[in-house]
Amino acid sequence: MSQLSGVWTLSQVSQAVQNGQWLGGTPPTVEYLVVAGGGSGGWSNGGGGGAGGLLTGFTGTIQGSSITVTVGAGGAAGNPSANGSNSVFGNITATGGGYGGNETSNYYGNIGGSGGGGDGYGNSTSAMLAGSGTSGQGNAGGNGSARATGNPGGGGGGAGTIGFVGIANVGGNGGAGIASSISGTVTTYAGGGGGAATSPGTTAGIGGVGGGGSASLGTTGGSGTANTGGGGAGGGNSSNGGAGGSGIVIIRYPSSYKLAASTTGSPSQTTANGYIIYTFTASGSITF
Repeated sequence: MSQLSGVWTLSQVSQAVQNGQWLGGTPPTVEYLVVAGGGSGGWSNGGGGGAGGLLTGFTGTIQGSSITVTVGAGGAAGNPSANGSNSVFGNITATGGGYGGNETSNYYGNIGGSGGGGDGYGNSTSAMLAGSGTSGQGNAGGNGSARATGNPGGGGGGAGTIGFVGIANVGGNGGAGIASSISGTVTTYAGGGGGAATSPGTTAGIGGVGGGGSASLGTTGGSGTANTGGGGAGGGNSSNGGAGGSGIVIIRYPSSYKLAASTTGSPSQTTANGYIIYTFTASGSITF
């Protein structure tokens, strides 16, 4: 449907409504997808970073009122690892993903939107525990292996499923994300990062579908994909984990309503499947 503008007579408006082209006015509600930044993977036999929290739903609008949009950054790669940052749409806040456990001090995965996986080294008697996720936003990571062969770390949790546990010879895979068609194309967001494995003959964890980074044997972990909230993968022996992927905020509403009065942050604006869609990959605002 086309967006009509200018001065219209009553008969023109009536005809446009009958044609399904225009109802005008501010949409009373909008649908949203808010994904926070993913956590980074842990250093040296590290656990995978947890995915950023993911929230979907509907919220009301007020004509002339500006709604703040914050797109969370992914957790930075390094030692120690770091949580992702929150993403915000008005009063809706998705929590940044938890970092993966690392060999120096934070053996345990951290809590977050989804939790980070546990480190694969830790001590020889007990598994390094994963971080928990935030209810309604994501899942826990997988525990580390407690010095099993290859010192495999646990996978970071995803928005859809928990991260896999690191076991002898196999790093834990990251948890799967959740698919959404809000952008006009079915896309999966918020997958957890894979857990590291370090010795020849072992298998490193792969990233969860939805932007999670995959680990490699004995090397730096892969980063989460930008604007998916994917967790970074754990790093191999004496190597950094990957950075978490940045988040995203998408809103849509029926294209029978008018375009937003203004935006900041340069979101993309498209129309697909009968909806006006605004996609924020950087922080800004929208006013209806």
